[in-house]
Amino acid sequence: MKMRAIWSAVLVAGLALTGCGSATSSNSSPAGEAGKLVVWDWKSGEPSSASYVEKAKADFAKKHPDVTVEFVAQPFDQYYTLLGAAIQSGKGPDVMLFNGGGQIRDRVDALVPLDEYVAGDKQRLAGWDAFTKDGKVYAGPVTLQGHPIYYNKAIYEKAGLDPASPATTWSEFVADCAAIAKAGAKCFALGNKEGAGIQFWLSALGSGILTAQEYDDWIAGKRDWNSPNVKRVFQLWKEAGDAGLNNDGANSTAMFNDAFALFQSGKAAHVIGLMSDVGHWKDFNEFLTAEKLGVMAAPVVTAGTTPSLPYDGGIGYGVAKWTKDPKVAADLVRSLTSTDALKAFYTSAGAVAADTTIDVSEGGAALGTIVSETKSGKPALHVALSSKTLDLMGRLSQQLLGGSVGVDDVLKQLAASDQAG
Repeated sequence: MKMRAIWSAVLVAGLALTGCGSATSSNSSPAGEAGKLVVWDWKSGEPSSASYVEKAKADFAKKHPDVTVEFVAQPFDQYYTLLGAAIQSGKGPDVMLFNGGGQIRDRVDALVPLDEYVAGDKQRLAGWDAFTKDGKVYAGPVTLQGHPIYYNKAIYEKAGLDPASPATTWSEFVADCAAIAKAGAKCFALGNKEGAGIQFWLSALGSGILTAQEYDDWIAGKRDWNSPNVKRVFQLWKEAGDAGLNNDGANSTAMFNDAFALFQSGKAAHVIGLMSDVGHWKDFNEFLTAEKLGVMAAPVVTAGTTPSLPYDGGIGYGVAKWTKDPKVAADLVRSLTSTDALKAFYTSAGAVAADTTIDVSEGGAALGTIVSETKSGKPALHVALSSKTLDLMGRLSQQLLGGSVGVDDVLKQLAASDQAG
């Protein structure tokens, strides 16, 4: 989407493995050894995904040479609306792409549990939890997605800061921001036009604010919206805006890709970005160079907390209940998550693939830091929330930055939405 969770959105044209797809076509066909499988996603039309698609195509053709596969690349900003209409009608694609978390969990009634088909991939692939509900797996993970805090080492040097030693506490970070401002740059590049900025903020900074128990309880669904530490997350969001740490007009700045462009152009020293898809290490390396791109841990706000990288399964393919032959469709999912396909996706698109066997040593220091931190990372806080609560949080975050609502009211509304399910 060029959003994660928004996890990786992009507007794309149709691309087919065998034939061309259309964003408006229903493209529903029965699957079988002599049939056709239709795949909906928002990635297959991207030039950077072409080699990935070809590798997956070749792998699947070895197993099912008589099955035609058609990819229909839908525009991400309409994707879940189109998918919802297909689900309501009970017909549509056989295989479909999802963001991990609420987007797939809200739709598992329309999907086939894949546990019996993907058992052989469990050790090789990571990120399964984001595609799991009530102990059942509903999609094979393609990427890992998370929210590193990237920083520009060149701006640090200009501000007289040590680029090898970013701040480890919030008070130190705010002091560094003051030095950065004197050097002519903003501290944060923030795009909240889509309401996505607060999701990235919550997940990127949360491990330095919530206690370990609060964090685990949050992920488990036992969220205390009255906790002083939860309140602190939203207070800091407001305080950072009021203090001018963000770029001007954050609520009118699109995260994808205007906020990332501000960071890439050197107008802001930090950005909470992504691990895969867009706004990630490979994009930033092209502008800042790998030597000038840094990744830092969340500053500690609450004493005794241990910051960790927030990440989950990013995107993954699931199988529709209405497909004629779930095993054949699941075999396509396995081809889309095969090592050769995911290696191509990493190489061409810069995705942090879910395949843990892929060597990423040539990706640069920032990627090396990200991958090393996945060993102790935890699920992203916002991914645990329902899509309905995320939408509400986005709207309230805009009002909070604009000063038309207070933190207490925000928390009250979010608690009610979260508890309603």
